[in-house]
Amino acid sequence: MELGMIGLGRMGANMTRRLLRRGHRLVVYDRNAAIVQQLANEGAVAARDLRDLMQRLTPPRLVWLMLPAGQITEDTIQELRLLLEAGDLLVDGGNTYFEDDLRRWHELKRFGIEYVDVGVSGGVWGLERGYCLMVGGETQAVARLEPILRDLAPGMSAAPRTPGRTGEPSACEFGYYHCGPVGSGHFVKMIHNGIEYALMQAYAEGVDLLRAAGQRQPDRDWRYEFDIPAILELWRRGSVVSSWLLDLAAAATSRDPELTAFTGQVPDSGEGRWTVQTAVNLGVSIPAICESLFARFRSRRGNSYGEKLLSALREQFGGHREH
Repeated sequence: MELGMIGLGRMGANMTRRLLRRGHRLVVYDRNAAIVQQLANEGAVAARDLRDLMQRLTPPRLVWLMLPAGQITEDTIQELRLLLEAGDLLVDGGNTYFEDDLRRWHELKRFGIEYVDVGVSGGVWGLERGYCLMVGGETQAVARLEPILRDLAPGMSAAPRTPGRTGEPSACEFGYYHCGPVGSGHFVKMIHNGIEYALMQAYAEGVDLLRAAGQRQPDRDWRYEFDIPAILELWRRGSVVSSWLLDLAAAATSRDPELTAFTGQVPDSGEGRWTVQTAVNLGVSIPAICESLFARFRSRRGNSYGEKLLSALREQFGGHREH
């Protein structure tokens, strides 16, 4: 299948590579000419600009954006609107606010351009592990995209089949799922990231408490100096708190037990804030997610070991730097 990929950062470049390995034709563009050339050397078709990318695709065209949420995505979509034609399909795979999807869909629909939103999880490991894909859009548009979704997704081998699921596997068991109408994919990804915040915060608070047990206090007749990397490694085996995030925490602390490479100043990408704002709008109580977001705010005013672990986890799963 043929796809135009715009945005070749950590996610976009590896998604391109994964699709190339599975026989798709990728026409790629990024402002960074070096990464465009690198992917061209790996089998992609290089485009000089958006117009050139569109000219190298066969109508009806399929174009996927992997850009940071915000003005760069808005500007790119506005430029593409003048280049896309009726019947073309535009996919936004970045971390976009779901209400922005609805606005864009209504605007593009006037010109006969289809729009699909895809929440993408997998970080820098997705090239080998595959990507979890949360999809929103009209049924016929998502169906057009399915060969791409299936090859980006991890597949059935990523996890044992859930007891009670029988018969022909559904798309969600392969690691992609049509969540509902336009905006629903990014809505589900927003909640996914809110949960991610809370899980990471729980691990960070746990290791802070383990560290604190080693402090000397005159009114206490006990003191435990725990080997944090060993405890995290222990929990990976048979524990109910085992997870991929725990795997990454164990890897980070094994490599650097004191996490000296991190200050513990933990940024937030925006989706945690959107989750909290949406909970307020819907009147839903989400204290764990709220507190995990507020903890990131606090981390920028002096940092604990646990906050360094949060930074280490963000680098491990997504390649995110602190600054």
